[in-house]
Formats: sequence, structure tokens, C-alpha cells
Amino acid sequence: MFFRNLTLFRFSASVADDLERLDEALPEHRLRPVGPMELSSKGFVSPLGRNDEALTHAVGRNVMVSVGGEDKLLPSAVVNDELASRVQKIAEEEGRKVSGRERKRIKDDVMNELLPRAFVRSSRMRGYADKKNGWLVLDTSSRKSAENTLSQIRTALGSFPAVPLAPEESPRILMTHWVATGDLPGGLALGDECELRDPATASGAIARCRRQDLDTDEIREHLRTGKQVFQLGLVFDDRISFVLGEDLILRKIKFTDVVLDEQADSHESAAAEMDANFALMALEYERLLGKIEAWFKLPRPE
Repeated sequence: MFFRNLTLFRFSASVADDLERLDEALPEHRLRPVGPMELSSKGFVSPLGRNDEALTHAVGRNVMVSVGGEDKLLPSAVVNDELASRVQKIAEEEGRKVSGRERKRIKDDVMNELLPRAFVRSSRMRGYADKKNGWLVLDTSSRKSAENTLSQIRTALGSFPAVPLAPEESPRILMTHWVATGDLPGGLALGDECELRDPATASGAIARCRRQDLDTDEIREHLRTGKQVFQLGLVFDDRISFVLGEDLILRKIKFTDVVLDEQADSHESAAAEMDANFALMALEYERLLGKIEAWFKLPRPE
């Protein structure tokens, strides 16, 4: 159940108090099956699995939620092929050209006929709110998916003024300094992955390194020619490895054996195992996010 990517938002202490209403607010926004004439449906599902009814799960001051989706798979190529076939049939049988307005009506007819038979793809987006420290932590590297999940929470609560991160220290400049000088904050070490770009132009040179020692003259030469670090592999306290982007999204997160060895060998039930893993994950991320807050000077909203 450990999150593999983190997109983050911040909220104030007063907003944290409003999260107490989640239990009563979410049932009205539960995921319903996508209708025969709908393209998609969004809503909350249980973070404990498909067979559980609870829409929140709290451990300490951390509360987990999960947003589910059902999307019809109706490729545009399928629609366009059927549309072209019907337009051609009219041209051959009636000897006339189909107008733009008629073409649109035919396309609507095609959609209405194909939608009820389209396959449905299910999705789940998990996240949790750290009410003590004001973090909304979403298990995705997609900013769009994160914003959609945040919108679902806002709709359920009526208002949820969580905001994107606003660092006072430029992540790109600070990460470039770490690689160029080897002067990293205590407990932080370079990993084996980075992405270097020339920020001068959108089409500037890009150098991507994987499974490579970053403390080398080769890497520093890229920096001397003007490239900056846009993504950087890091290891925190020998407990968590991750790739940090200049957008402050954490990707490819892995707990090291030091953390995994702290997991209990057995649990009384699946619920007890989830509680233990959630508590372990939230504690590790609390420590890491506290450091990221300090390194990049991330203010919590008032």
C-alpha cells in the first residue's frame, strides 16, 4: 500500500479542523457506476478495498481517502471509422455530399449507439491528509490527476483551500548546487539518476542519467556549460530513495531494507496490517516532508 509517487498540497491549521467533516460529507459523493450514456463517473470509494463501505480511514492525525473513477473506452478512431462509413454510404446511395451539420448529427448518433457497449476502465487515486502538519499527499506524479482529486474533495466539503507548494528557494537552483558542490543537507545523499537541461530555451539540450555516479567531472561539466538539474535522484537517511523534480513532485519512491525490516512479520487481520503499513508510511513521509519544507522554505498557509 506504500505510495510510489507524491504530489503535494498545503493547508492551514484551520482547514485541518474542517477535515473532521469528511466522514459525514463523503457518502453523498460515493462513486456510482457510469451510466450507459455517460463517458465517465467519479466519486469516493473505500481506501480499505472494494468490499469495505468506509470512505475514510484514519490512523492518528492522518486520514486516508480514495477517489475512484469509471471511464468508457471509446477510441476516437473507432468513432471516426464508423462515421466515415456512414457518410460514404449516404454519398453512394443518395449521390450527395454530407454537410458539416449533418456530419455532426451522424457522429452524435454513432456515439449514442456505441457508448452503451463500450468497455469500462476503473481507476483509483489514494491520498491522505496529514492534519498535524498541513500536507495533502496524493499518490500520483500527474499534476492533472492530483488537481482532479483535490476538486473531488473540495466538492464534497464545499470548500477545501489546499494550495500548491510555493517554495521560497528555487528547487532547480538548489538541486543544481547540491550536484555541483556535493554540499547536501545532513542525512541526504545523491542517488544514481538525474535530468539536466539547458533552461535558456524550451528546446535546449537535455542529458538524462540513470544508474550512474553523479559525483563525477562528467556531470559537473554539463553544469559548467549552463545546464541545470530538473530531476534528481536522492536518498534520505538511508531509508527512502526517490527522484525529486523541480516541480517538487516525488517520483519512484522506494523504502530501503532498513524501513521494510521494521514491518511486523504477521498481523491479526488485513485491517491490522493496513493500519501498521499506513502508520509506518505516514511517519516516514512526515520526517521527509518536514525536511523538504525546511530545505526549500515551504510556508504553510496561515
